[in-house]
Amino acid sequence: MTLQANHALGRSVTVTAGDVELFSYVYRPDTPVLESPKPYLHPIRTVGGALVSLFRPHDHVWHKGIAWSLPHVGEHNFWGGPTYVHGRSYVQLENNGSATHREMTTLTAEGNRVEIGHTLGWTSQAGAPVIEERRSLAATVLDEATWALVFDTTMTNVSGGTLDFGSPTTKGRENAGYGGLFWRGPRSFTGGIIQSPAGAGGDELRGTRAEWFGFRGRHDETGEHSTIVMVDDTANPQHPPQWFARSEDFACLCPAPFFSEEVPLPDGQALRFRYAVVIADGDRGEDGTALLAKQGRAALA
Repeated sequence: MTLQANHALGRSVTVTAGDVELFSYVYRPDTPVLESPKPYLHPIRTVGGALVSLFRPHDHVWHKGIAWSLPHVGEHNFWGGPTYVHGRSYVQLENNGSATHREMTTLTAEGNRVEIGHTLGWTSQAGAPVIEERRSLAATVLDEATWALVFDTTMTNVSGGTLDFGSPTTKGRENAGYGGLFWRGPRSFTGGIIQSPAGAGGDELRGTRAEWFGFRGRHDETGEHSTIVMVDDTANPQHPPQWFARSEDFACLCPAPFFSEEVPLPDGQALRFRYAVVIADGDRGEDGTALLAKQGRAALA
């Protein structure tokens, strides 16, 4: 199945398979400062056209489809909204940084594959440089009901001092170690099945270490199902990660490398992370979801 890329210059790249828009990558959004502006993928659809992402939900307006979102980078919040402060809960501080597009370095569409690459500058709310990033995304159709996205980022500390990457859990909030590549699913996926390599479950799986997690959800209107699987590259720091996953209140997945332990990054040094996200029509069950994870692992090879 041939993929095409439509570039809205200075704004976004939309990738289509036939008459289905698989995703839009909005690399220069018009996000309010308090939501920590950053690129995001939304809408995201299966090959069959089912929507599997949610944009700016009223409960967490800084959730936007899939985004590389980090709540605690030194004193900076690149997640959005208030910052967790131990003993005070969530406090709105003047620390909502931005990850801003600099230059498009790659945009190719060949056969069943599209590649997008660009550079970004991460700055504090006051505009001071914090991180320089090189990022790439590669989308590939695997079969008539499945496609995969490989997300690759290298972040270099340019702040002038060591940056400690953490989460609300490293700051004192129990089992709230979110941060990293974060997916927010449709409202109808609430109450869906969280899938780990050890078996299916729900919110009790949050905090589990695993090389991959999946989510099996059901759509309103059609009653059909879709499955999302995220796979952590074996070379990633903290592999296998603890997972921030929810189903009871809303659907989300996040391989969180800083879930319960801060990772320091000295000035001038870099961190690299790679992930595969496999998006499939249907509920594949436990065995089928594991096979999707295997396909994601192959996409990372």
